[in-house]
Amino acid sequence: MKYIITGMLLLCLLGTAMAQNTFTATIKDRESKKPLLGVSVFIPQLEKGAATNAEGKVSIDGIPNGTYEISVQYIGYQTIKLEKSFPLEDQEEFTLLMSHADEEMEEVVITSTRSSRTIEDIPTRVEFIAGEELAEKGNMKPGDIRMLLNESTGIQTQQTSATSYNSSIRIQGLDGKYTQLLRDGLPLYSGYSGGLSLMQIAPLDLKQVEVIKGASSTLYGGGAIAGLVNLVSRTPEEDRQLNFMVNGTSALGLDVSGFYAEKYGKIGTTVFASYNKGTAYDPAGIGLTAIPNFERYTVNPRLFLYIDKETDINLGFNFVTEDRLGGNMDYVKGDSNTGYFEKNNTDRLSTQFDATHRFSDHSRIQLKNSISFFERSIAIPDYTFGGKQVSTFSELNYATYGEKVEWILGANLWTENFDQRHGDPGQDLSFSNYTTGVFVQNTWNMATQWALETGLRGDYQSQYGAYLLPRFSLMFEPNERITFRTGGGLGYKTPTQFTEDTERLHFQNILPIDVSKTKAERSTGINLDVNYKWPISGELSLSTNALLFYTQIDDPMILVRNNEEMYEFTQPNGYINTHGLEANMKWTYHDFKLFLGYTFADVNEHYGNETTEYPLVAKHRLNNVLMYEKHGDFWIGLEAYYFSPQKLSDGKTGKSYWIMGIMSEKKLGKHFSLFLNFENMLDTRQTRFDTIFTGNIDDPQFRDIYAPVDGFVINGGFKLSL
Repeated sequence: MKYIITGMLLLCLLGTAMAQNTFTATIKDRESKKPLLGVSVFIPQLEKGAATNAEGKVSIDGIPNGTYEISVQYIGYQTIKLEKSFPLEDQEEFTLLMSHADEEMEEVVITSTRSSRTIEDIPTRVEFIAGEELAEKGNMKPGDIRMLLNESTGIQTQQTSATSYNSSIRIQGLDGKYTQLLRDGLPLYSGYSGGLSLMQIAPLDLKQVEVIKGASSTLYGGGAIAGLVNLVSRTPEEDRQLNFMVNGTSALGLDVSGFYAEKYGKIGTTVFASYNKGTAYDPAGIGLTAIPNFERYTVNPRLFLYIDKETDINLGFNFVTEDRLGGNMDYVKGDSNTGYFEKNNTDRLSTQFDATHRFSDHSRIQLKNSISFFERSIAIPDYTFGGKQVSTFSELNYATYGEKVEWILGANLWTENFDQRHGDPGQDLSFSNYTTGVFVQNTWNMATQWALETGLRGDYQSQYGAYLLPRFSLMFEPNERITFRTGGGLGYKTPTQFTEDTERLHFQNILPIDVSKTKAERSTGINLDVNYKWPISGELSLSTNALLFYTQIDDPMILVRNNEEMYEFTQPNGYINTHGLEANMKWTYHDFKLFLGYTFADVNEHYGNETTEYPLVAKHRLNNVLMYEKHGDFWIGLEAYYFSPQKLSDGKTGKSYWIMGIMSEKKLGKHFSLFLNFENMLDTRQTRFDTIFTGNIDDPQFRDIYAPVDGFVINGGFKLSL
């Protein structure tokens, strides 16, 4: 009997020994093919791991039979996830090639939600543009951020003036007034100052751009009905940063900008400065400027104080001054003293203050403040409108972070004052108001695969009363390949006379809003998002995303012309709703990346028993970009964008069109690079297939601008990093 027992024990030991497997691999940089030292290779289910040696080799022993996920991680590189079944059919050593991290880096921390979590762990759906993608898009339009936003699915920059180039942001087809534009979480571009904001923000000093689509009023108060865009500034790092960019265009435009950042012990600083110049340009030969004559100066210094390990403070100011003149080419060039013109003179000054104190690794308190001064005059023949806006924003919030639960509590105060300096005294648009708000936000890891974020805000607006705004976001992540998110909430927007419609009219013949006869616009929004990552093979991968959205705005404010030939805001019983789909695919193969995006936005107005299509919305849009990138050396991209026909405010329908371009950059050494871009190579212009005005050139009545007016433009320059 003892021999039988001994034999059985030996068989068990032999079986156990035979069930122990080994995973061996060599890990290299994809571009250089050089081995990587210190790469972490880990099997979570077994809590086994090892790191690569100087030759890039790694070996993990003692792996039982079964199927396991293997995670390969290295700072600055994209994480590789493998699924292997042991025993392996092929016991030969694996060679894995790691790609440099791009915009999908898990280390990216999103600031818009006020949370300390990375983008992978936030239940709220957040899109962001950062790193190389931000730099590539910045090359196309170094003077402003219009193209940076317009090339994203679900976002459209709407030009509001044919001659001065003024633009606004539309998210999911809704008017620009329903989108909140922030700088480092501060509302610096609201009210009267919003009309030229997209034209006056240069991208060189941006670290990342964060976009939350759908009802976001719970996060930052009234106005974020369609969503919010948060522009996050660059901050000092351990190494000094000194960057310069010079760009010129075939339309005789010039952009010169510089950025400097450095730490000096407990003090750090960043300084951004730019000069942007445009020359009157008329590619259609119709005698009107498609690009106005303008000159703009920007300076933005910031000071960072690292008091101790627990406390840091940063403060700064931003100053922009610009003179912009568009209209009749002869008048703009000075060849004639008569003709149509549109002249904008602006001065923008804002301060920023942010102080954070950490009580521990699990709690902190933050105080933020901004004061904004904006002065602008708009002149057209026989009429001038102008005024000065002073607005402030203050916030105090407290956050506590646990392993499973995170709480954020806070209070805000907004003040806004507009003083009309020019215009018809009988139509004085001056106003003053304030809004106070308190909010609470909770993020809860309910289970391993579930996370819930809830929020509640209470606002009191001095003219329109109190509002209660709940919000929720739920995330389900069954595995690391697929993520489901859904969310929704309520929002509101107090009536404002600074809209796309009044901007087109240069605020002429606009009656002030009667507070006693109006109320805030209210919204309800919900969305469902699915994200799937598929590592098809060692060289080929696919990342897909689909978003279903719905937003309804009750009692919207509309601008109508009355019997006295004046324009007034009315609030008919009814609503506006938008619903649709955003779909994105990203294919990666070796050094090639293919981005495919589609937006379907169906926006309608409902008044009484009548339903009409909302104007200036491309119901179907395609975004396509093919990139070839040799990291650290060279990249070139081909992009193509399609816009379906749009209904216009005069009842007609615009034409569909394509926009195509080529962008490229070549690095020459470690510190210098050249870039060259061919924008709108098809020379797509509204003036080629439609008109932009009626009447005569000296007194034009402008139609909606739904397509580009500047046509084919070549731009190029150099970037220097020291």
